[in-house]
Amino acid sequence: MDATAALNEIAFWLERDRATTFKVQAFRKAAAVIADLSAEELAARVADGRLKRTKGIGDRTFEVISQAVDGGVPDYLAGLRERGAAPLAEGGGELLAQLRGDLHTHSDWSDGGSPIEAMLEAAALLGREYLALTDHSPTLRIANGLSAERLTKQLDVIAGLGTDGGKGGGDSKAGAAGVRLLAGIEVDILEDGTLDQAPELLDRLDLVVASVHSKLRSDSRTMTRRMLAGIADPHTRVLGHCTGRLLNGSRGTRPPSDFDAKRVFAACADHDVAVEINARPERQDPPDELIQLALDAGCLFSIDSDAHAPGQLDFLQYGAERAARNGVPAERIITTWPVDRLLDWARR
Repeated sequence: MDATAALNEIAFWLERDRATTFKVQAFRKAAAVIADLSAEELAARVADGRLKRTKGIGDRTFEVISQAVDGGVPDYLAGLRERGAAPLAEGGGELLAQLRGDLHTHSDWSDGGSPIEAMLEAAALLGREYLALTDHSPTLRIANGLSAERLTKQLDVIAGLGTDGGKGGGDSKAGAAGVRLLAGIEVDILEDGTLDQAPELLDRLDLVVASVHSKLRSDSRTMTRRMLAGIADPHTRVLGHCTGRLLNGSRGTRPPSDFDAKRVFAACADHDVAVEINARPERQDPPDELIQLALDAGCLFSIDSDAHAPGQLDFLQYGAERAARNGVPAERIITTWPVDRLLDWARR
């Protein structure tokens, strides 16, 4: 098989399995090293040992490349495919099949690990119809949040990838393998409740996910006031990972923030803002009891991967399982909607 494709597929399966960034990047970097070599040149460099001495090629990646050049599926990839055949979550398969898109993803423009094109290709592999690119906003410097200037440049890049490039971009076109790339942002809800990006730029986006990332231990009254203001902003369409909790993972654990959930979800219902069911396994946000409160409040939901790498786009399995277990009807999940219906709703 194609050696570059083999290396990138290995990275995909490792990302899906939550492997360390260092391990994943060894395969992504090796793929980049050989990407421009012809099949003949690559085979020659494998045969005479030059490839093994090349910077960015380690023992494992050399083995993968050598086996691919010899015409077979590399052993390491075959093992990952076998393990990956099992679903990530035991339930939610029927709902997962109804999900058409993903409205919360990150690229290497902020704190993601891969370019936009790689995210689109993985979305196509997983059968997504649309994907919203929602890199971070400027205040979140630790995540390389996008300034107004950088977001403007990103909109130009999105337009060049064969999509409509946001509200002002003209006719809708398909992106990679028919996946529609939507222009979006995960914008911080600042301490005063305003959104962390220029309103005129938010006007140009297809979708705005608004999240709290700072001062998560504020008292309930302060946090509630902050969230209500963010929800009331007419640009906000999805409330991201509402409690901010972390259950496990490389960043450690973090308790949920304290806020008046009934008031917050009532505001989401009043302002037609979807509550995100964040599918990252270390978040599982909102907790089950808050999903039930949001259901009772009449909220819409958005099942999103919050992917920071291509393989993590498959985390939607976890979100579908939690939504199904909590009895969330598919018709109230906006990521089951066709893209035209979604955009009509988002632009109201």
